[in-house]
This record gives sequence, structure tokens and C-alpha cells, in this order.
Amino acid sequence: MVLEAVMVCVDNSEWMRNGDYPPSRLDAQQDAANLVCGAKLQQNPENTVGLMTMAGKTPEILVTQTQDIGVILSCLHGLRVRGCVDLKGAILKAQLALKHRQNKVQRQRLIVFVGSYLENVSEEELVALGRRLKKNNVAVDVISFGECEANDAKLEAFIAAVNSNENSHLLSVSPGPHILSDVVLTSPIVQQDGMDGGYGASASGINGQTAGSSDYEFGVDPNVDPELAMALRISMEEEKSRQEALSRQQEQEQQNEAASSEKNQAMDYSRGEEADAELYDSQGKDAMQVDSQQQQATTGRNEEEDEELQRALEMSLQDNQTSHDSNQEHPTQ
Repeated sequence: MVLEAVMVCVDNSEWMRNGDYPPSRLDAQQDAANLVCGAKLQQNPENTVGLMTMAGKTPEILVTQTQDIGVILSCLHGLRVRGCVDLKGAILKAQLALKHRQNKVQRQRLIVFVGSYLENVSEEELVALGRRLKKNNVAVDVISFGECEANDAKLEAFIAAVNSNENSHLLSVSPGPHILSDVVLTSPIVQQDGMDGGYGASASGINGQTAGSSDYEFGVDPNVDPELAMALRISMEEEKSRQEALSRQQEQEQQNEAASSEKNQAMDYSRGEEADAELYDSQGKDAMQVDSQQQQATTGRNEEEDEELQRALEMSLQDNQTSHDSNQEHPTQ
């Protein structure tokens, strides 16, 4: 584990009022700086961290080198937004503060948050400043957010000038769905060169930006912070259980819908068959009724014809009898 004295330089300029990093750039920076300070203090029990602002009338040191994370958090949440960033002046003052650290064995490191447009310093000035820091064995990590496109060229030249054996890094985080502190958490800035700090590991790309990935599950070494690792594991298991329960519920609902649909189809088919049967019976009854009526009509006509024929026969017999009687009464002479 590397023994370090770290000075964290935060941006408190007017640019921090922007809301492209929810809820605002200032709040997102506070969370990320809180994470960085806690990580550095956990990486080695003898590490110290200081805090300073870069905007206002002049850069101001809020906390000298300390191991009390409570003091740092209190100052972070009391930041006041004002003025423009003086990056060069802030880095020079931070270097001076590190130079007067109590433990000279500690390596010097600056962690600089830049969330505003760097209009007061040129690329040449930053390159010269980087060479000076490199000569004095000061490593620098820069977290650029907000104005990445405008500042990346200057900051890349600065990091190239100060870098020695890959001890300095530039992390550029553009606005997006990710959270600034989450990207910082998995970056090599939090955990240098795969050290056993439990907060991050080697570098990787996030949407074309420099970031990191972790060698540990959830990016936390359980040997360093077992409570956090356990909490993350429990949260992941609960979320997995919830997703499985939701998936089972959806499958059950789909099965119920399929069964209900099949039942409705069967009922419709049965009703159709009953309707066809009723229609067939009704048509059969109507046909039978028509046949009966036709038969009755035919029978009636036959009876009428028989009656007429009978009357005709009777009348014929009467005529014959009358003729016979007349012949008897008047015999031939």
C-alpha cells in the first residue's frame, strides 16, 4: 500500500450551478470528492487528506492534512459558489501545502476537480506547471466534467507533462445517465495500479471516456470493507429475487390468460354447436309441420272428392230408379 499525502482541489466557481449533472455540478462534485477522500484514507492507515477550493478571490485551503473524514465532509457540504477558477494558482498553493507535510515519507498527490471552462490559463502555462510538478515528484489526477470538450486538450497536455511512470491520470466524464461518483469509483484515480484499496482497479472506457473497472465483486474488496461488500451483495440478491418473482408472476399471468382464452374458445364452440342443433331442430319441426299441413289438406280434398262422387252415384241411382218406375206405370201397348 502506497503511503500518500493527498490534497483535493474542488471547483466552486459559478459554473457549478449548472444542472447537467443531477442535481447540480456542485452536488455531484461533493459526492465524488467525499468518495475520493474516504478511499484515500482507507488505502493506508497513515494516509492524510487535505481540501481546498480553487475559485473566489483567491484559492483557499479549507482543511490541512488530516485523517479526520468528518472535518472534510463538513467543509465539503459548506462550499460556497463564487467567481472563476484559478487552476494554476490553486495547484501552486496545493503543492506548497504538500511540501510542508509532517511525514516526509508520504508521496505527494493532487486530485483536481475541473468543472468549468479554463479561460484564465493557456496550454503552455499548464505544460510548464506540469513539468515543475514532475520535477518535485508530485503526482496529479484530474477529474474533468461539465466542459470536457473545451478543456480536454489543455488537460491532456498537462497530464502528459506531469506524468511519471503512469502515476497521473485524466478522467473525463461527459453528462449522461451515469453518476459522476460512480464513474470515479471505478476509475484508477481511486485505486492506483490495482492497489488493495477496495474501491476500483484498472482503466477501461465508458462512452469513450477514461474510467475503470474492478477486480472485485461490486468494485469493493471484502477484506477492506466487509460491511459494504455484504450490503452490496445482499442488495444484489434481493434485486435478483425480485426480478425472478416478477418473471414468475408474468409467466403465471400468461399461462392464466392462455387457459382463459382456450376455455372461452371451447365455450364459444359449444355454444355454436348448441345453436346449430337448435336451428336444426327448429327447421325439422317446421318441415314436419308443413308436411302435416300438406297431408291434412290433401286428405281434405280427397274426402271432398269422395263425397262428390258418392252424391253423383246416388243421383245416378235415383235417376235409374225413377226411369224404371215410369216404365212400369206405362207398359207398352
